[in-house]
Parts: sequence; structure tokens; C-alpha cells
Amino acid sequence: MITATGLELRAGARVLLESATFRIARGDRIGLVGRNGAGKTTLTKVLAGEGQPAAGAVTRGSTVGYLPQDPRTGDLDVLARDRILSARGLDTVIRKMREDEQRMAGGQGATREKAMRRYERMETEFLTKGGYAAEAEAATIAASLGLPDRVMGQPLHTLSGGQRRRVELARILFSDSEILLLDEPTNHLDADSVIWLRDYLKTYHGGFVVISHDEQLVETVVNKVFLLDANRAHIDVYNMGWKLYLAQREADEKRRRRERANAEKKAAALNAQADKMRAKATKATAAQNMARRAERLLSGLEDERQADKVARLRFPDPAPCGKTPLTAAGLSKTYGSLEVFTDVDLAVDKGSRVVILGLNGAGKTTLLRLLAGVEEPDTGAVTPGHGLKLGYYAQEHETLDPDRSVLENMASAAPDMDAVEMRKVLGSFLFSGDDVDKPAGVLSGGEKTRLALATLVVSSANVLLLDEPTNNLDPASREEILGALRTFTGAVVLVTHDEGAVDALEPERIILLPDGVEDLWNADYADLVALA
Repeated sequence: MITATGLELRAGARVLLESATFRIARGDRIGLVGRNGAGKTTLTKVLAGEGQPAAGAVTRGSTVGYLPQDPRTGDLDVLARDRILSARGLDTVIRKMREDEQRMAGGQGATREKAMRRYERMETEFLTKGGYAAEAEAATIAASLGLPDRVMGQPLHTLSGGQRRRVELARILFSDSEILLLDEPTNHLDADSVIWLRDYLKTYHGGFVVISHDEQLVETVVNKVFLLDANRAHIDVYNMGWKLYLAQREADEKRRRRERANAEKKAAALNAQADKMRAKATKATAAQNMARRAERLLSGLEDERQADKVARLRFPDPAPCGKTPLTAAGLSKTYGSLEVFTDVDLAVDKGSRVVILGLNGAGKTTLLRLLAGVEEPDTGAVTPGHGLKLGYYAQEHETLDPDRSVLENMASAAPDMDAVEMRKVLGSFLFSGDDVDKPAGVLSGGEKTRLALATLVVSSANVLLLDEPTNNLDPASREEILGALRTFTGAVVLVTHDEGAVDALEPERIILLPDGVEDLWNADYADLVALA
């Protein structure tokens, strides 16, 4: 169980949550909802013990498994399999058993006997922690999340960002924690893995809090909704499933509007009558009483929920360029013994629209990184054409410097823009006041997405490389991105699992990885988008 008492959260001077008291118990399947920047990620960090509240306390009476939006691991040389097994300490036990096996095979006398005794102790610990059944369980979870056995045997540094995130999700699910805190767990999952995760969470034996913009997930698995209301710095608790929550929330809003309209009508009548009576000294006291009653009518009302603000996004007018601003020929990439793809060719013409498709691990993100110049290909070359101005949106937000402030990141993207204009652009992306001085590293996933997109807006790029640009966004913000894709007149190379993003882009061509096959877009490829 997790219990929060008098919890207060702040982002700079802004209060995100005030005097909140609630608990999360076994059997609670909670959907934590609220607009981007409302504080959902901040709250889960505090509940997990990875952040401190401004006031109040959090007590944890259960083991907690936490999946952040942007998981980071210290040692990227660890094998994916060992990273998952480490959730129960099995990686260390297995490694020691292997070491003792080698000592027994190569040693003699006392050395061999000592190794045998150690091996017996390690084997007992191994069996206590679940043994071979636990290893099989970890492998099953990993495979269900799109991590085949060949990937499990690779070091983390050879995996894509999406694969590393799935390793972290597999690790959390394997940990057998009593309470799970899952921040956008469906990011980077293909359609089959999302379906498996829904089924897994429906039958999960403990409790969990999930932040997700996947409505099908929350509709399927949650039995309680926490609404983090940014306008009131308050949590509303709905002890019901998703569909009933939506209906109840709409009913609450209608009731608030109706009560406010009635109260305002009565208060207006009382104030009008009081104004008439004030002119006569004999009725001054009655007039004051009426005015006070009007004030009480209005002060006793529940606040109407204000409409959430949405970042207004339009991609830049592209800078002039030649007929083919970006060309790639003969690209290949290998990580260790893993061949990602070979001999990929791509010509990005002025104003062209290209979608890169492929199953998870096929190299979609890697190809964008090569095109952006973030990584070098093993063979082949990326050649800029006349007038190329590149804008790159990275799904892991690597283009942002986590140690620099929001304003400093913006200044790096637009060094010739004055501070007043930068603040104006950031304001349109909902960064105002002290928000612009926050380090990018403390932003939520949705806020990082907004900042990364803001840097694109001021770039005057004529070729946009977009890697999962709709991840971490609430529905209203996602619609802004889709609208921007529809109206952008420059070239776009897009990687996405979002079918709506492909519809908005109206692509002309596809590149199918890992084979590097190029083809004209047709409706038959639409089914591959969510699966890829």
C-alpha cells in the first residue's frame, strides 16, 4: 500500500498539487489522468520515492515497481536478459553459479571443494528466488513485449531506445512488486504487445497506477480514476471504471454550470434590489444584507473546471532549398554482431512525405539518427543537398540538453532570436514565467515533447525527421501535431505507430526496414503502421 498525506507538489513557483491525501492499495487499478504538464509524472516520481514533495509525506508499505517515461540504466554493457533478471536478484546468483562451475571444472583439491560448497549455496538461493521457472517467466514476459531471445542476449547499448524501454517494462513486470507505477507503458510497443499488456494488467494480483494516453488501455484495465486538475491543484478521485468516469465527469460539469448559472441569476437579482434600496437610509441595512447574501451564493459554488490550455503548433515555413535537399546511399549499421540493416538508399525531395515502416528493432530510429547526423553509418553516406535545413525530433528527446534550462535549449535552436521573441514562442507552447528557467531534465515526457517541438518551430527546417512525435501527448496536443503535419509544406520523414499521424501526413512513399525496400504508399501498408 502507498499512502499520501497532505501532499504538495510544485514546479518552480507553480503549485501542481495542494493538500492531497489518498492511498493506493492492493486491487486498485488506477488511471492517473490530466493534461500535459499537470504533474502526473512528478506525482509518480514522488510516490516511487525518486522525488521529494514540497510538503506532506508518502509512506510505502509495499514493494513498488516504477517505470518512468524516460528510463535510464547506469550500465549499458549489461545484457538485456540480466537487466530483467536483476529485478529479483537472479542475475547475480546465476553469474556466481557460472563462475563456480568454471572453478569446479578447472580446479582441484580444496579449491574445487570450496567452489562446490559455494555453488550449493548459490543453487539454493537460485531455487528460493524461483529458479528455472522464474527464468522462463522472464523470457515469456520479454517475448510478449517484442523482445525475442536473440535480443535478450545483447548488451543494452546495442539496442534501440524503444527496445531498452521494453526491457525496463519487462523488468518491472517481472519484479513481482505489489504496487506498480507505470508512466506511458505502451510507448514503443507494437499492437500485439499492447494487447498482451492489457490482458496482463487486467489480471494483475497487486495494485497499480498507470499514466497513458491509450484510451483502450485505461478503458480495459482501470477500476478507479485519479484526475489531476492543473487549474485547481487538486486530485479528484472517481471510484469507477473509465467509461463511468467520463460520464460522471460530464455530469459533474453540467451540474456545476447549472448551479453557477442559477446562483449568478439570484445574486444579480439581489444586487439589483440592494442597489435600489441603498438610496434610502431606512433600508440601508437590508441592502447590505442582500449584498452579503449575494456574495455567499457565489462563494459557496464549486469552481467550474477551466478548459485545459493546448500548445498551438505550426511547423515553420521551410527555408528555400534545391530539388533534393537530402540523399542517403548504401547505408548500413551494425551493433556488435547484430546487423540492423544494410544497403539502404533514400532520396528526400523538396516537399516529399515519407514513412519508415518495420517491426520493432528493424532500425527505424537508427535510420533517422543516421540521416540526422547523430550517428555515423558503417557504410554508405548521407549527403546534404543545396539549402538543406534539417529539423530532428528524437523520441528519447536526445536533442535536448537536460542540464540546460528550457530557455537555454531554445536559444541553442535559434541563436539569432531575441529573448522576448523566444519567450513568446515558448508561451505558445505553455512555458511561461519561471517555467522557462527549469532544467529540461526535470520536465515531464509531455513537456519535453512540447519543448522539442518548439525548437523545431523556430528552426525554419525544410526537412523534418520525426520519430514518434505524438508519444506522451494528451489528445488535444496530439491533434495540434496532426494539424501541423497536414499543413507543413516542407519534406517529412516520419517514424510512428500512430495511424492518425500517417493519415495526417498523407505519405507518398514508404521505406520498409530492415530490407530497405522503397515503394509508393498504398492502403495495404496502413495495417503495418500500428503493428510496426
